[in-house]
Amino acid sequence: MKLYYSPGACSLSPHIVLHESGLKFDAEQVDLKEKKTKSGKDFNQVNPKGYVPTLELDDGQILTEGTAIVQYIADKASGAKLIPANGSIERYRAQEWLNFIATELHKGFGPLFNPNMPKEGKDIALQRLEMRLGYLDKHFGANDYVMGKSFSVADAYAFTVLSWTNFVKIDLGKWPNVKKYYDRIAARPKVQAALKVEGLAK
Repeated sequence: MKLYYSPGACSLSPHIVLHESGLKFDAEQVDLKEKKTKSGKDFNQVNPKGYVPTLELDDGQILTEGTAIVQYIADKASGAKLIPANGSIERYRAQEWLNFIATELHKGFGPLFNPNMPKEGKDIALQRLEMRLGYLDKHFGANDYVMGKSFSVADAYAFTVLSWTNFVKIDLGKWPNVKKYYDRIAARPKVQAALKVEGLAK
């Protein structure tokens, strides 16, 4: 498998999951402005959507969209127990969380990164995002991980999105349980390994 990624983007989530999975994989950086891979390929030829993450499977097929990619990886490495079994209610809970992170957190940051978004729009987006962080703070007051007691693909995604608070000057200290959770995930050796590959940690 080969993961196409851009440092610090949402592709960090499957990058972490790949490291946690123990599966063999390659990773290639993408310049999203130029739409070029590090080896010089036209990235639009790899993924016509033009964004990361993109996973090239061993048979040459291309899989896109982060929540689909992390579930594929977790199912390929079932022994790593990164997601509950297909068909179980716990699996649907994992999908529930992945959708929450994607639609309520991930997309919530979009206006804050947009230089053309008026201040009023950013203020509304920030207020909504802070409500979601408040919800997470209550959750992590009683749970060490998104799914409760063990690390899962949902944690890789949540950590990735929460890392963006560093770029938009949101102080996670306002939500102490979220901050403790973030630091707990950041300390994982496989998370550090992915961050180092992307140039985000020493």
